[in-house]
Amino acid sequence: MITQIACGEITVEVVRMPIKHLHLSVYPPHGRVRIAAPSRMSLDTIRVFPITKLGWITPQQQQLQSQARETPRAYVDRESDDVWGQRYLLTVLEDAAAPSVALQHLLLRVCPGTDVTSKQAIVETWYRRQLKDAVPPLITRWKPRLGVQVQRFFVQRMKTRWGVVTTSTERSVSILI
Repeated sequence: MITQIACGEITVEVVRMPIKHLHLSVYPPHGRVRIAAPSRMSLDTIRVFPITKLGWITPQQQQLQSQARETPRAYVDRESDDVWGQRYLLTVLEDAAAPSVALQHLLLRVCPGTDVTSKQAIVETWYRRQLKDAVPPLITRWKPRLGVQVQRFFVQRMKTRWGVVTTSTERSVSILI
């Protein structure tokens, strides 16, 4: 259950969880403040915590709000995008063929009248396929050099974390891209 508390001008979301300690986070892009709190802790005790951290929260929010943000994609002709470190101009071709993406000039083929959400899903699926095809050769190359065994890898949309490598005592690696 999420509870909201006000600390001056800042609204803080409080999420109760089965944990031992308080966790304070400030999330992009607008500096939303969230506290993960132990289920047993009283709301009054939780309310004091962000007040003591206002000197840290405010600069974090200002930093997040001042960062340059990429404009949302509209998936229209002449819109640019980076693929494998190179900038491409998007060409949108509307015809009755099956939806696809090709990396000639970053050609997006969709049916006439396709909305932005569907175009985004097609492009994201194409990006995901590109990553899934590119990772196995990299794993093959780096496994012997690092002396690890990769049990699995998967690709998923991340909001805050770009990659994780988890190692255990057996020197095996799980990769999240």
